[in-house]
Amino acid sequence: MNKKLIIIGSAAGLVTFAVAFFGMRMLGKSDNQVPAQEMPQPKTEDAKSAEKEGQTKQEAQTEETQGLTQKQLKSLAYELREKINEYDNKVKELDLREARVQMTQETLKKDIETLNQLRVETATMVANFKEQRNQLLESRAAINRNEKANFTTIAATYDKMDPAGASKIIISMCAKQMEAGKIEGSNMDDAVKILFYMTERGKAKVLAELASTEPKLAAVLCQRLKKVVEQD
Repeated sequence: MNKKLIIIGSAAGLVTFAVAFFGMRMLGKSDNQVPAQEMPQPKTEDAKSAEKEGQTKQEAQTEETQGLTQKQLKSLAYELREKINEYDNKVKELDLREARVQMTQETLKKDIETLNQLRVETATMVANFKEQRNQLLESRAAINRNEKANFTTIAATYDKMDPAGASKIIISMCAKQMEAGKIEGSNMDDAVKILFYMTERGKAKVLAELASTEPKLAAVLCQRLKKVVEQD
């Protein structure tokens, strides 16, 4: 509350100055009332009466001046108290505003932190979604119109083959990708497309044969079959 202390100190200094000013004024009037004659002279009755009347007037003026001075001091003191109260209220109002501003800043800071966290989480989710979408696009086997006729014919041939022989051919087609630990590649895509156009009976026999010899490859092919897409 340094502002309040400064205001109160200023008011006290102003009151002290006013009291000193009026005191000096009264002393100056008293000094002017020193008699001009050095040697006392005999006073007549009229002189005594005039002197008494002058003293009475002087005393009345002094009392009047003192009365005015006291009224002025009281008025000045009242005005100073009003000013002090006014400034005190303004200081309190400023303190309240400062507290509210600080609370608002803290709330905004928390909101900004929350928004930043949500932004990071959203960016992570979008990145994961894009990665999953890319993986899906890479892993699916798309068959266009020109390929469909060829793979339909090849699949019909595999349907007529012995399941063991057909499974051996498919194992050979996917051998390089399986050794490299990959589930994508042109040869594996072709194997998936052939199985896709085989009859359900023939497909089941070949996959059963693969499951007994290469279970890992059989699982990969089953997963890839669900992602085959025919394009117009």
